[in-house]
Amino acid sequence: MKRLSAVRLSLVLASSWSACAVAQEATQAPQADEGSAIIVTGTRATGMQAAESAAPIQVLSEEAISHVGQPNLNQVLTQLVPSFTAQTQGTDLSSFSLSARLRGLSPNHTLVLVNGKRRHGNGILQVISGAFQGSAAPSIDLIPPDSVARVEVFQEGAAAVYGTDAIAGVINFILKDQDEGGTFKITGGQHYDSEGELFSASGNMGFKLGEDGFFNLTLFHRRQDYTTVGEGQVQVTQRDGSLQPNAPAQWSNLTGDALSGINGGQPRTKLTLGFYNMGYDFGGVELYSFGDYARREGWAKQGYRHPKRICYEAGNLGGSVTPAPYDPSICYSDTGIYGMVPLQHVVEDEYSFTVGAKGEFGGGWNYDISGTYGAQKDSIYTEQSAHRELWQESFAAGGVARAITPSSAYDGGFKLAQTTITTDIRKEFDAGMASPLTFAFGGEYRKDEYEILQGDAVSTYKTGVQSFPGYKASDAGDFQRSSKAVYANLIGEPVDGWSVDLAGRYEDYTDFGDTAIWKVTTRYDFSPAIAIRGTASTGFRAPTLAEQKYSTINVGPTSAIAQLPAGTPAAALLGFGSLKAEKSKNFSAGIVLRPVPKLAVTVDGYLIKIKDRITGTAARNAVLNGVPQAGGADILNALSAAGIVLDSALFTDGTIGVSSFTNGIDTRTWGIDFSASYPVALDFGTLNLSLTANYNKTKITDNKVGYPIFNAASESNIERSNPDYKVVANALFKSGRFTLNLRETFYGKTSVLVRPAFNARTVAGALPDGGFLIGDGAGGASQLYFNGVVKATAITDLEASYDFTDHVTFAIGANNLFDKRPEIPKLLGDDVPVGAGVSPYINGSGSYNSYYGHGPYGTSGGYYYARLEFKF
Repeated sequence: MKRLSAVRLSLVLASSWSACAVAQEATQAPQADEGSAIIVTGTRATGMQAAESAAPIQVLSEEAISHVGQPNLNQVLTQLVPSFTAQTQGTDLSSFSLSARLRGLSPNHTLVLVNGKRRHGNGILQVISGAFQGSAAPSIDLIPPDSVARVEVFQEGAAAVYGTDAIAGVINFILKDQDEGGTFKITGGQHYDSEGELFSASGNMGFKLGEDGFFNLTLFHRRQDYTTVGEGQVQVTQRDGSLQPNAPAQWSNLTGDALSGINGGQPRTKLTLGFYNMGYDFGGVELYSFGDYARREGWAKQGYRHPKRICYEAGNLGGSVTPAPYDPSICYSDTGIYGMVPLQHVVEDEYSFTVGAKGEFGGGWNYDISGTYGAQKDSIYTEQSAHRELWQESFAAGGVARAITPSSAYDGGFKLAQTTITTDIRKEFDAGMASPLTFAFGGEYRKDEYEILQGDAVSTYKTGVQSFPGYKASDAGDFQRSSKAVYANLIGEPVDGWSVDLAGRYEDYTDFGDTAIWKVTTRYDFSPAIAIRGTASTGFRAPTLAEQKYSTINVGPTSAIAQLPAGTPAAALLGFGSLKAEKSKNFSAGIVLRPVPKLAVTVDGYLIKIKDRITGTAARNAVLNGVPQAGGADILNALSAAGIVLDSALFTDGTIGVSSFTNGIDTRTWGIDFSASYPVALDFGTLNLSLTANYNKTKITDNKVGYPIFNAASESNIERSNPDYKVVANALFKSGRFTLNLRETFYGKTSVLVRPAFNARTVAGALPDGGFLIGDGAGGASQLYFNGVVKATAITDLEASYDFTDHVTFAIGANNLFDKRPEIPKLLGDDVPVGAGVSPYINGSGSYNSYYGHGPYGTSGGYYYARLEFKF
């Protein structure tokens, strides 16, 4: 294994030595116990501790966050919150917008807040990402960990409190507000196979503003290198590295390991951002503001294109392999080997800011008035590529000497903006109850803007440059909508130990109508040692503008799947109508136990029903692996109506289809959350033990659109791609200046239905081992499926740190210490006639020995890191 560079380690050690020499005395603020932390999420009551909450809430302290090795908050929540499952890698643009799910639902079902204010969504819509399909959720990765004082994960439906999106729960990032001191951290790490080398630097500092104000600033930079998946290319070489029989002999330089390391996993990225939090108390009125600016740039490897994807000889317009004499030297190449690996280059600029005032006016009325504006722009480029038609047309006009092609193009991009204005009023009344009655009401105005930007002339001419055609004029557009909401909330304690929280909300949208929702939460404490709690609520989620308006075509080496916006004339030809809001019902009941001092145990069961859930459809194919499909003419007509031009080669050896978003299913999710924590005092230190767990199952209760629009594979993404259970056991040991943190995470099995790369109807006799037919193909034809299983496993995280002084701490650790990876898909049996150049794997993988990507942990395996922290 390649180790971190000697130069880098020398710099780290030198920095540590110099810091020790000039250190000044500093003390670290004590960390709040999770049960005693004052929470602000999910309730408008003031002064409530987490242990007193009437709904399940998990509070992650600053110290807990600091012991996660990878410097991004997606990893923090993945490793610490059992009901949270993060996306490990994406496809195409989703690689730059990795998101996560709470309680096995869509990323769009979790509301993200910063300091209690709604965070804007993501400009990139995930279109072909399995269980994460349709996600346009806020990018948690754009919040630097060192800016956060704590995270409150409210695991309960809260749409009646916050509005749309809060069906699965709410994640609230509370920013630091220290007005003095700070930290500076340097982190370096890489995966066990030496890929994905990471370097980050982060600093947080507090400043005092006058006598009664503060300004807290965090600056963060992270860069990470590529990871790759699999080996070689099925379409070029056989399993032993020799050429496929149908490949021309002139491709001999593509054999062996010539195509190793070309299959993209995570992209190469650079992220630079700044986050601030500030406030000033003028005596009765506090003005506050927080916000950020971030710039992310990344390069993602796209699928390998062999020479015949571009080149042709006279009479071979389809691009298939031509007979001798075939001269591949005329084929475009930027890499020294014939063919190419295009790069998708994304430049993302994001910023947000919130300003507000809170205070008290006559008679004890408290107010909080704020305005938030957030925006994101994503510019997309394709590089190291080629334009098939421009090369062919120039070759036809003037031969090899005149054959030219652009190698890059601007594909267009997205702009997203959200403006939110809120007013919250609260007052406590003496109503003769055990404690004062809290009455809260307020309103919200929100404006959403979403724009698709047109690509340049090269990217939009016919099929565009290979791997990612640009957004055409018919795709581009500027879309807006607004909504208004009012709410009311009553929180009281009728008798000692019994609390009741009632909330109602009404929202009206300009694009699809209005809705009214409610929530009832109650808790009864029988004694300090035992309490019961429960919630019933309704909720909703408005479709994002991206889900409604996004239009493009996703192109692979042998496929083209168009995404048609629901409700457009082209989509209407195939029955995809306009989207409407999802509606939900949430029920939960739980118990809180403190059987002995310091031991806290909570168990909560929940049931979530979602009606008219928005999902991406399966591709309706006009051509599948070169075979025309029933109903294909209607699909091709819809593509023509959308102005989409297709690569002619796809009609003979590829796949052509369409998909959209639709309110296609109803689902039922039920589960159990468990948590227990216990601090142990030792003669030589302290040991904090915690055990948290989640069991979760989702079932589709009504597939409204039916097969083949939402097929068996689509159903498996909803029902089986999330682990049934996740258990996190954590032990934090401290003795003097030494700290050891051990975490064991147990993941349940996940599986999705996968299809091989050949047409099942060509299989003669008995089915391949493990395969089965499901009648969801066009015209009632059965298709061959396999279960793609990622087995249950345990992941070990370990970190050891030592405080050399009060100011300098060095830590070394590993996430996934024993380098666990998902399974490699099974190979089809030798008796299955897949044909030369066709994938022999049950999931149709285009590379050899490529791990499944739908597991709850990543395909890159163990990650090992070192961190140096300075306190001042």
